Amino acid sequence: MFEKLKAGLSGLIDKIMSVELKIEYLQSIFDDFKLSLIESDVAFPVVESICDSLISRLKFRRVRRLEDKEEIVREALREALLDILSVKDEVNLLEAIESKKRRGEPFVTLFVGINGTGKTTTIAKVAKMLMKRGYSIVLACSDTHRAGSIEQLEEHARRLRVRMIKHKYGSDPAAVAYDAIEHARAHGVNVVLIDTAGRIQTDYNLMEELRKIKRVIEPDLTILIVDALTGNDAVNQAEEFQKFVGIDGAVLTKVDADAKGGAALSVAYVTKKPILYIGVGPNYEDLEEFDPKRFISRLSL
Repeated sequence: MFEKLKAGLSGLIDKIMSVELKIEYLQSIFDDFKLSLIESDVAFPVVESICDSLISRLKFRRVRRLEDKEEIVREALREALLDILSVKDEVNLLEAIESKKRRGEPFVTLFVGINGTGKTTTIAKVAKMLMKRGYSIVLACSDTHRAGSIEQLEEHARRLRVRMIKHKYGSDPAAVAYDAIEHARAHGVNVVLIDTAGRIQTDYNLMEELRKIKRVIEPDLTILIVDALTGNDAVNQAEEFQKFVGIDGAVLTKVDADAKGGAALSVAYVTKKPILYIGVGPNYEDLEEFDPKRFISRLSL
């Protein structure tokens, strides 16, 4: 996992160890490092931010006797990456659900993203996680366009033994979501998880339809599902969905197969929203809460 990014960071540390911590030496080293980050799917603005942060932390830094220069460099790198991943708008999903539950209202989550990212499977994983914590769930299939979408979510609902609200193909997606919320209210269901059609982020009409769903149901949380393996396209998706729909957080899928590792840094940076969970396998239990410090430790820092 993240082998390419690990190698780039390790190479940077080795090079910095061989020079004095002066801006002219650091600047030349960072030229190669920037290319390494870009090859690891780190978006260019993120690359610039990391390098600027490192220069600011290391330039003119004097290494006193008995100080560990390598640890100084590693700490600066950890802090630079943590700055990228730590956002102001943090989301505590369980606390938010509890707050709505105390008011006798269902917590409504809208999932968005393009086809092929693992959106429907991620919804099932979130449902399983919440059920383990004692919450009741209803699923809504507001993907009324893609052939097989209803059957796919229906199969997850069957396996999880939860109710799914659906209409016919071609129906109004917003109406499906609305009916699911009304069902939850009538039956005291704690959480509504809404699947939507995969939008190509440059398709204006489809994005408008998604905005309509959000306007009609006013979800408590809008989560973008991003495939970590899509490289810099993950950044484009994150930017466009944030711009047209507005998201509260993201889930990165297929992280266990991600040899590069840059998607997490890039998505967090461009949206300024938290990564809530990462998918680390095909099973319902293969969903981990995203912890920036743990992510950084996985980079051997």
